Amino acid sequence: MKFIESIKNVWKIEELRNRIVVTLGLLLVYRFGAQVVLPGIDAAQLGGLAEKTDGGLLGLLNAFTGGAFANASVFALGIMPYISASIVVQLMGIAIPYLQKLQKEGASGQKKINQITRWLTIAICLLQAPGYLASLPALGIPQSAFLLGTGPLFYFSSVTILVTGCIFAMWLGEKITDKGIGNGISLLIMVGIIATLPQSFLQNAATRLEGGGNGGLMMVLIEFVIWFVIILASIMLVMGVRKIAVQYARRTASGGYEKSAMAGSRQYIPLKLNASGVMPIIFAQAIMFVPSLIGGSSFLKETTVGAWMQTNYSDMFGFWYNLTFALLIIVFTYFYTAITVPTNKMADDLKRSGGFIPGIRPGSETSEYLDKIMSQITLPGSIFLALIAVFPAFIVKLMGVQQGWALFFGGTSLLIMVGVAIDTMQQINSYLLNRHYDGLMKTGKNRKAVA
Repeated sequence: MKFIESIKNVWKIEELRNRIVVTLGLLLVYRFGAQVVLPGIDAAQLGGLAEKTDGGLLGLLNAFTGGAFANASVFALGIMPYISASIVVQLMGIAIPYLQKLQKEGASGQKKINQITRWLTIAICLLQAPGYLASLPALGIPQSAFLLGTGPLFYFSSVTILVTGCIFAMWLGEKITDKGIGNGISLLIMVGIIATLPQSFLQNAATRLEGGGNGGLMMVLIEFVIWFVIILASIMLVMGVRKIAVQYARRTASGGYEKSAMAGSRQYIPLKLNASGVMPIIFAQAIMFVPSLIGGSSFLKETTVGAWMQTNYSDMFGFWYNLTFALLIIVFTYFYTAITVPTNKMADDLKRSGGFIPGIRPGSETSEYLDKIMSQITLPGSIFLALIAVFPAFIVKLMGVQQGWALFFGGTSLLIMVGVAIDTMQQINSYLLNRHYDGLMKTGKNRKAVA
């Protein structure tokens, strides 16, 4: 089989083999740390916390940390504080001149931005860690589980460990990116999500197979087929691009220029259908915590509006929650695409390299044309992204799928899994093609092994 042959070719390349081994080793360290319970907490009494985080918003957060949140682990905060810090720094780069200057300084500027992100990560951890510890009793951990009590000593030691755990996870991600294969931070999130997948599937399958009124094996197979179709749709969304044809001017022997489509190594500009990735979902998910908090505030708690907001926006599988969620995703997709796809810079770079889009003048007209195309493809892309994000609600309401398993039928979890898997395969594919082997992906050309 071609797949087995490709795996053998991967193992033949020493550098690629070493990178894969390093990646797997560091991921194993991360998964081991997710099982280590905070000192002073009885691991045998964490059943209530596991039940509270089995579904809903807490279930989603627990999936991102690979079960560490429900285990009261040293990695309970996961890598999400670093992701939050990265988003904040990226957004602040729009308004703060100092960060804009660093972004233009290349590698040295990026190094300083990374350092700022790390310090901000620590600050976010110092805010989140006490909040997490304070919420443990309300999340189902009895007081008897705190072997040393919940005094200042417990809080100080646990906050220190949680912050250290997050920083260590961030270090693991950076080392994977540097010494391994793929994007380390993304791989840590993906591995955490995948870690909860088997248990969620088995729990749902056991419920289906119990008795005769839950659909039985046929319903399990139907759900699996639907899941496979959603994965294919997510791949289409991640891989979809609009190719803008480009021609380049080539210097001739007489010193002038002539138009040639072959003068540049790339003959088109690929504009992604979903240029913003999963960031709109993450932004929207963060905003969706606000309505229920407002509804539960002292100002609205006793009113009809407050009760309605608490009821409808606490259920992540409800109608109003998902309608608002989908609209926010569409809005944030436009917003994030506008700040991350620099059409002005693309037009300037194209002009400096002697390139042009046929029928469009270089400069401002090219920028306006690219901006117009991005707006046109962002609309269907954002709607498609919103539909995938809210699909778990459909699968729960229409088919009665358990909430934990339903989270894998769309949303951030599935898109992260698909996006990271494709990115990692592309990196492995490039190693294979550079060594004249057949690639893992169909886009690779067949070559004879000469190395």
